[in-house]
Amino acid sequence: MYIAGVTQPATHPGIGAVRRATRLVLAPANAVLAEVGAHASLLMQALYWGLRPPYRVRLWIEAMDFVGTGSLFIVGLTGTFVGMVFGIQLVDGFRQFGAENQVGAVVGLALARELAPVFAALMVSSRAGSAMTTELGSMRVTDQIDALTTMAVHPVQYLVVPRLLAGLVMTPVLTMLFNLVGLAGAWLVCVQMLGLDPGVFLDKVRWYVDADDLGQGLLKAAVFGFTIALIACRHGFWASGGAAGVGRATNRAVVQSAVAILVLDYVVTSLVTGQGAP
Repeated sequence: MYIAGVTQPATHPGIGAVRRATRLVLAPANAVLAEVGAHASLLMQALYWGLRPPYRVRLWIEAMDFVGTGSLFIVGLTGTFVGMVFGIQLVDGFRQFGAENQVGAVVGLALARELAPVFAALMVSSRAGSAMTTELGSMRVTDQIDALTTMAVHPVQYLVVPRLLAGLVMTPVLTMLFNLVGLAGAWLVCVQMLGLDPGVFLDKVRWYVDADDLGQGLLKAAVFGFTIALIACRHGFWASGGAAGVGRATNRAVVQSAVAILVLDYVVTSLVTGQGAP
């Protein structure tokens, strides 16, 4: 502020440039920290309110039906063609050194450990996660969430907790479906079209794929599903800016969910196997 008769201290022109440069460099880190804080805040609220009555079981069942039953077709279709393509590639590669009898084992292990949980989670993110964000975002911009608060209904307990539970429970179920249809698609291509012995194919799956492999995939699926629901609810719950803002929130939720799935895939794999961790 300028005061008459008082000499203002001179500001070096380079100081302003340094401040602007510092803000520009730190902006991505600040944005990441803000996102982490928002997700952590919502998670803490969900854990707190999820343990308190009333327990709205009907909402939980509806959310699980939406995430699970509603995603059956897209997960089943994706799993079938992923298994078929993977089987073709393995037979083509393994025949070059006479190891095509190992195709069943590799298909089973790859589906159980990696392909099924990752692809199933990506499909859930694309379909159910985006819908969660859009629904909650629409409720936010039309003041329906504020209306819940005025009726003494906590919006996190009513809207967020059932969706988190649905993602946690139903994504592993969809992963098992992906395993089954993926293996069926690979068997169809490898045995019926490319001439592999059906007994050898299934025998390799039975001997090499065990409960630990399935458990690793289901653990990943549970982590992925919970993370997808958390990211979707976070962006929808605090959406702003009308219809355009809801669209931007949905876009951010889908992108962040896909990135989180791939990052968590490496993290969980490292922790479970004890390899790759620093």
